[in-house]
Amino acid sequence: MDDSKLYNALLKSQDERRQVNRSRDVSSAQEGGRTEKPHSASDGGNPNWVKVDTGESAGMQAPELYDPSVSLALISNPRPWSREQLRERKIIYSGMPDKEVMDAYRELRIQLRKRAGEGNFAVMFSSLGKSSGGILTAFNLATAFALDSHTSALLVDCDPHSDELAGLVSVPMDAGVTDFVADRSQTIKSIIYPSGVERLSVIPAGTQASSAVELFSSVRMRELLSELKNRYPDRCIVMNAPPFRISAEARILERFADQIVFGVPFGEVTGQVITESVDALGSDKFSGLVFQE
Repeated sequence: MDDSKLYNALLKSQDERRQVNRSRDVSSAQEGGRTEKPHSASDGGNPNWVKVDTGESAGMQAPELYDPSVSLALISNPRPWSREQLRERKIIYSGMPDKEVMDAYRELRIQLRKRAGEGNFAVMFSSLGKSSGGILTAFNLATAFALDSHTSALLVDCDPHSDELAGLVSVPMDAGVTDFVADRSQTIKSIIYPSGVERLSVIPAGTQASSAVELFSSVRMRELLSELKNRYPDRCIVMNAPPFRISAEARILERFADQIVFGVPFGEVTGQVITESVDALGSDKFSGLVFQE
């Protein structure tokens, strides 16, 4: 065989090997990367992972890795809040003048992550006050996770008796958690909205407030939270629950959380109430308190 024929045969052999390798699913990450297997989702089964060519040239065979930096960059944020708009809504942001507030949320994020260990997790926030009003704290807690460029956050509002989330989000919202649980034709994709904060998405509570207790107790609700946790390996989930002391919903939602944080409204809650609430929780999921002014 002359040199030209040998060279062409070699090229053909290389091309055939590349085609075979591309057809295989590579489930292990190379050089310390993380992987995510495709998850059969209720919104059509599209996997939430990205194939990344790590070769130095197009002609090199490259492993297919789950790259969180690429995946996170795909999170939609069509109407981002400006710094002035964030400040008006009391939403935290990097470089904000009140450094103490920013540092407090950063420390809370660090402690929750440390307690959770590797992987994503769900933390439930519930106020110990007598009225709704914890959504801003829950939103800022989720924002604190989203400010980390290596993760994203999902705020799931499970307080159907409050509509305050709409004032914190930059896009109109419609269906939410209770609508998804009540109607099996709803998809997860249809209830997730961009928030206006980079790498933070939100799911509103929905419109079925009167039957929230029964809906939160259903198998469909368990499936929703399980799928949200399994689908996104780099996404921390913050659940905003109704006030713990006066609502049955918060007690039901506790079972879906890995950690629980209580909000303490200024001047409304005594030390005895805090102790009684932690005892009533009866769980090692309690992770801390946030004092709200």
